[in-house]
Amino acid sequence: MCYIIYNMKFLSNKRIYLDYAGATQIDHNIAQKMAFCEKAFSSNPSAIYKSGVKARSVIEEGREKIAKLINAHSDEIVFTGSGTESDALAIIGIIKNYELKIKNEKLEYKIPHIITSQIEHPAVIENCKDLEKNGYVEVTYISVDKNGIINLEELKDALKENTILVSIMYANNEIGTVEPIQDIAKIIRHFKKGKDSIYPIFHTDASQAMNYLFTENIEKLGVDMMSFNGGKIYGPKGIGVLYKKRNIDLIPLYVGGGQEFGLRSGTENISLIFGVALALEKSFKMKEKESARLIKLRDYGIEKLLALSGTSGYKIVLNGDKEKRLPNNINISISGISSELLVIELDANGIEVSEKSACHSKSDNSSYVIKAIRKICKRGSGEEGSLRISLGRQTTKKDIDFLIKKLSFILKKYYNYII
Repeated sequence: MCYIIYNMKFLSNKRIYLDYAGATQIDHNIAQKMAFCEKAFSSNPSAIYKSGVKARSVIEEGREKIAKLINAHSDEIVFTGSGTESDALAIIGIIKNYELKIKNEKLEYKIPHIITSQIEHPAVIENCKDLEKNGYVEVTYISVDKNGIINLEELKDALKENTILVSIMYANNEIGTVEPIQDIAKIIRHFKKGKDSIYPIFHTDASQAMNYLFTENIEKLGVDMMSFNGGKIYGPKGIGVLYKKRNIDLIPLYVGGGQEFGLRSGTENISLIFGVALALEKSFKMKEKESARLIKLRDYGIEKLLALSGTSGYKIVLNGDKEKRLPNNINISISGISSELLVIELDANGIEVSEKSACHSKSDNSSYVIKAIRKICKRGSGEEGSLRISLGRQTTKKDIDFLIKKLSFILKKYYNYII
């Protein structure tokens, strides 16, 4: 079916892509190198003959490259099939290992306790809810303030003897708020001081953070486990990474041939591993300069978008913290008009952004993040969702200006229609 897609007329028209938080386009140079890798290293990397050994060396070089970039050991890097799988392996794997440890050492069983936040990515929050629903764990969902920053005092109070895992994302995928990861790590270290236990383990989903935030020294960051994926760093999709400290044991989600230190069975995809390592390397080289460029574009866009409140007839507000947010994230709510409608209208004008509705109780697309920070959707409230405009390497000031122009036109059109 690919030949049909290539011949579709709309692909020949200019499109402005502003959904880099959803997915990044793979870097052209990396894609070319991956294609060569796919042809050159096609043998099973578990084989002991010459071509298999060469294939294995590509995997281990990729592992070592990623480890060096984040100041970790190579045996602390585990490759998975996605960021979601990386999160699931961290969460479910630590709980399953805890249960095995209790059984083997004949210790008193206490139902394990997880602490997470109300605005985690579904890859974290849904796994916690599933474990909780089936009686495997108890979960505390820490609240956030109006800007999406977690309540540190609430976190302190939630820690207890049976707390096995704390999982707080580094930066929110919807509203771009950056969480105080190092402060959280200090709280956990203080709680463990004097205890003869590795628990609680601190895990963070850093999928949105790798391009822009401090991840160059995992020890200084203070986390025990960290998840990210290739599709957010201009690398290949279908590849995730889990950093896991050496002293942490996990039980795999499933068993098989025992690849990836026994944690992720299945023949490794050599080109994807090669690609994600190259992508992270390039991302780190560009991080400082690109972050500075995008912050200027982000702040310019926020200013222009909020100014539309005075000309469009609609109330427009910024979601998330204005300062403690990702360099590439703009998230706004526009009261009284469907966010889905706006995405469709913008798409018709060649602009691609994403949305989340906040008040459709039966909608699978409703945003628990916006609900948590805005305290909306009370009875009688008007329709209000959010537009996420996420910038990337190809974004220019002209793109932002074009977005403002078209959104202004759309809002005026519907406001005039309503009145």
